[in-house]
Amino acid sequence: MPRRGPDCRARPVVVWAEVGLGVVPATRSGRLLRDELGAVNASLAEVCTDVLLLVAGLPPRLEMSSPDLAEVPRVSTDFPYVAPPSDAVRREAVARHGRLTKPLGALGRLEELGVWVAACQGQCPPRPFTRPRIVVFAGDHGVARHGVSAYPSEVTGQMVANFLTGGAAINVLAATVGASVRVVDLAVDSADDAGLPDQVTAHKVRRSSGSIDREDALTDAEVRAAITAGRAIADEEVDGGADLLVAGDMGIGNTTPASVLIAALTGAEPVAVVGRGTGIDDAGWMRKAVAIRDGLRRARKVSADPVALLRTAGGADIAAMAAFLAQAAVRRTPVILDGLVSGAAALVAEELAPGAAKWWVAGHRSVEPAHTLVLEQLDLTPLLEMNMRLGEGSGAAAAIPLLAMATRVLAEMATFADAGVTERDTPLPGDEPPTE
Repeated sequence: MPRRGPDCRARPVVVWAEVGLGVVPATRSGRLLRDELGAVNASLAEVCTDVLLLVAGLPPRLEMSSPDLAEVPRVSTDFPYVAPPSDAVRREAVARHGRLTKPLGALGRLEELGVWVAACQGQCPPRPFTRPRIVVFAGDHGVARHGVSAYPSEVTGQMVANFLTGGAAINVLAATVGASVRVVDLAVDSADDAGLPDQVTAHKVRRSSGSIDREDALTDAEVRAAITAGRAIADEEVDGGADLLVAGDMGIGNTTPASVLIAALTGAEPVAVVGRGTGIDDAGWMRKAVAIRDGLRRARKVSADPVALLRTAGGADIAAMAAFLAQAAVRRTPVILDGLVSGAAALVAEELAPGAAKWWVAGHRSVEPAHTLVLEQLDLTPLLEMNMRLGEGSGAAAAIPLLAMATRVLAEMATFADAGVTERDTPLPGDEPPTE
């Protein structure tokens, strides 16, 4: 029973049905409802003096204290619910496309993308992108010691150096599309960070991660530190002027924890998510399948808690990437998702910050089988189908020109009136004069 407030003379009674809510919902909407109900229950618990749990007609009383209202701690989450891009601007952008010198819909998904960008920016026509930014999250994974990759773990640190000197594929792609690249070391297994810029190492959580097929990837403190780091990195980039973000990955063995996370959140079986990663042979594929199976057994126990899931089966790099994607949405900044690892982080980010997915588009479809599960779960259609599986943000970078073109078409193309071009004879929906 809730305590009486100063304006309430009666003692109110709240009756609440909890039948069936112990099962983890299979859909995102179901999980959103579960989270909202949990928040309501927590708020009720703060102001209740007595709770009765009616089971089979019997009313056992639950033990609980009755502290002063001012002393009750407020329940909070790491991320707020994320409001979607502006619907009013979206409608305005759709209407503007109907006035441009082309048949409505003739540019297909380019029109849809331009509308999405305008809604994200909250203005129509939208602004052309001036600072696309690619952030590569680097980290090693303990499971790589068990033969799940075609490359040794020391390659991760070597590739960090390659990013810094501009020699990686993502450097070349970024320069081509007018983006810049930042690499951050969250968990590279290197004892010597001397000589690396502070911007690379400032958020480092640990060296490597636990082998998720037999132990947790992170401790409680480490997963919180990684989430804090990812959130801070997103803030740094947005505050620095980034108006389009990409989260890339670098880490030998990282497709194994990514596949576990995806299976845990989509309900898929291990064999459905095992891919070739860096190009493993059949024996490596079987070792990877076993590692994913064992990791999934542990991950499914905590799949309803995104922070616990990252601690159990993620890694500092993936945890930070998930927080980065969530915070980008909180900061109302559009993101192009990359492939498998980015997709796994995105699934968790949507759990951390429900609604964040409305601020993302999928740059491409990876050939890794688990990535298709991600796209289906997030209801995203990839912009490109290029048979890519590199990571680093490469597939997302390849899609940046499409967003740039879509934005500039909506912003710079002439209208029928501006160009003196005769419009269509048949009115568009919504153009008909009102009837009496």
